[in-house]
Amino acid sequence: MSRQKVTKRNSPGGPGAASVTTGYMPDLAVRLSGALLALAISTVHVADQGGITAMASPAWIGWSYRLIEVGGVLTALALLIPWRILLARSARLSRSPLLPASSGLGWSAGVLLGLGPFAAYITSRSVGLPGDPGDVGNWGYWVGTVSLFVEAALVVLSVTVLVAVWQSLRSAPREAWVTRVDIADRARGLDLQR
Repeated sequence: MSRQKVTKRNSPGGPGAASVTTGYMPDLAVRLSGALLALAISTVHVADQGGITAMASPAWIGWSYRLIEVGGVLTALALLIPWRILLARSARLSRSPLLPASSGLGWSAGVLLGLGPFAAYITSRSVGLPGDPGDVGNWGYWVGTVSLFVEAALVVLSVTVLVAVWQSLRSAPREAWVTRVDIADRARGLDLQR
């Protein structure tokens, strides 16, 4: 991960420029890795279900697969689209202290996307799921094994990024956290109207 630095100036072009470190912002390689893992989870569940048009039985498991498949695509989008920059263009949101430098929404979705199917797979193979007792003890299914590895990798990556973001926000000065979006926009020449 790379550390993002933002320069705070007393006046535009003024000589008293002070450097403020705002925290960790995952670079594109990390976000792309998370997005690819999320899409891999969706792909594994499409393959396990028998294709996009097929529906697993019982129906509640089929709909759970659909939720995981759509959730994987949405998580990948949340990780790839620069939401912070898009939201910072709104003058109302850029003054909000609730908009951190690196939004953890996509990474939180990554944790949920990885943990849900992982726990369901372990449960289905150990004690069984309601309406699906046939999978108890079926640990040799290769699609399930691939799914476990991909889900675990996404959870580990997401938790690592969330911890790094949390630690950087915790150690950053309060005034830098509140104004980091305004400072970054002014540094890029996007002076927002107040």
